[in-house]
Amino acid sequence: MPHDHADHDHTHDHSDLDDMTARVMAMEKLLVDKGLVDPAALDAIVETYEEKIGPRNGAKVVARAWTDPDFAAALKDDATTAIATLGFSGRGGEHMMALFNTPDQHNMVVCTLCSCYPWPVLGLPPVWYKSMPYRSRAISEPRAVLAEFGVTLPEGTKIRVWDSTSELRYLVIPMRPEGTEGWTAEQLETLVTRDSMIGTGLAGARP
Repeated sequence: MPHDHADHDHTHDHSDLDDMTARVMAMEKLLVDKGLVDPAALDAIVETYEEKIGPRNGAKVVARAWTDPDFAAALKDDATTAIATLGFSGRGGEHMMALFNTPDQHNMVVCTLCSCYPWPVLGLPPVWYKSMPYRSRAISEPRAVLAEFGVTLPEGTKIRVWDSTSELRYLVIPMRPEGTEGWTAEQLETLVTRDSMIGTGLAGARP
């Protein structure tokens, strides 16, 4: 279900992120020590999702939408099928919806219940996406959260927050940066960040 919210002014609490990372590392060490997980296999899986099934896949989808009106229309009509034509499908991407940002509306994605995330196009979710502060505050005060990510939107831009679920996951199509007329899809891909496809960043803006 999408959510529309007004402005708020609070501080984004990242205090639990280091604790979460520590717990994950402790669990990994325990599994490795017990011989239940092969570190090399684990590294290969992480590398696959970070580099091959990661945000670069989503960047290809976005760049194609920017340069191919027919593909953009297909993406709006049936994102799951359109994305699959580029070879990106599978677990976590069975049911996709593309959210196109405009000057009038900025889309932002969260999973309030856990960490549902479109793995085929974005890879592994960042730790902050799974944290309770982001999951709660993205809904209640999205403009303040965006500001903490360095995104300040015009007063007239509406922010729409979409709650990802196991049944439906979202990919934000950020607005194409100005001054990129004539760029190839490959060049445009370099401007698309993971955060811009979650809605906590803008295309062309590097972390």
